[in-house]
Amino acid sequence: MSPYGSDRSPRRPMRRKLLQALTAGVVLATATGCSYTWKDFPRLGMPTPVTEEAPRILSLWQGSWAAALITGILVWGLIMWSVIFHRRSRTKIEVPAQTRYNMPIEALYTVVPLIIVSVLFYFTARDESKLLTLSKTTPAHTINVIGFQWSWGFNYVENVDGDAATPKAGVVPKELASLPDRFTKQFPAGAEGVYDKGVPGDRNADTNNPGPTLYLPKGEKVRFILSSNDVIHSFWVVPFLFKQDVIPGHTNVFEVTPTQEGTFVGKCAELCGVDHSRMLFNVKVVSPAEYKAHLKQLAEKGQTGFLPAGIKQTDPARNAEVNKL
Repeated sequence: MSPYGSDRSPRRPMRRKLLQALTAGVVLATATGCSYTWKDFPRLGMPTPVTEEAPRILSLWQGSWAAALITGILVWGLIMWSVIFHRRSRTKIEVPAQTRYNMPIEALYTVVPLIIVSVLFYFTARDESKLLTLSKTTPAHTINVIGFQWSWGFNYVENVDGDAATPKAGVVPKELASLPDRFTKQFPAGAEGVYDKGVPGDRNADTNNPGPTLYLPKGEKVRFILSSNDVIHSFWVVPFLFKQDVIPGHTNVFEVTPTQEGTFVGKCAELCGVDHSRMLFNVKVVSPAEYKAHLKQLAEKGQTGFLPAGIKQTDPARNAEVNKL
């Protein structure tokens, strides 16, 4: 006699195992999310945005999850429908009717994925284009971020002494000569600059988190010019919801406007060698007045001028991309 449908059906132990697995999953999900509140749920694991640009990224993230959930519900629904209504014990048929092909269904599962991918591509390309758009005029602040094994350097391209005549206009410091002309031409007048260079053993005075600390002014646009002195790194400030590669011989640029004061975690997001995990840093967003005071403190320490901003390049290579702005 067939065991299917009998009181000793093997499906009963299977149901018990399924129930146990679901219970364990619920316990695991709740136990690992103790610090997660319902207020955080709409961000779907993303940190609170702290720049004007970050909400656009969060919106794209949420939209992708919504699309994935709708697709998942459709797929799970079809699976459960076929499991329930085409189970062997219901139809009593040993071998169900075989269909060699079904053109409408085959067209459906070819066209629908293409539509899904096309929609995701459109919104991703739209937002990426917006996020990487640079100001036509000189931004309020320019910071050259330098990645090197195994820490970070920050060149603050600022007019620290307040004298627009020093240094001489149009003269690019030799340390920044590896940066493309289209960026150096937009340096603020009188930008003699100050710098800060970290080591993995540095600690932030406020949080005690490892790595050097990059200062930013709240409410003012900052242009980041990324360069590397050795291998590929990746500059990632976690609550910016944005990261960009730091590539030797190639300059990446983006702009953000911080909207929230505080100290935030940053890290290298590109495997760059044996001590990659130590390439941590901090970002401290302060008031514009505190930002200026920090620059003066660096100058008083003798950290004036700039750190070398990347490997040397020929002029054609350095200025190969001419339509960035």
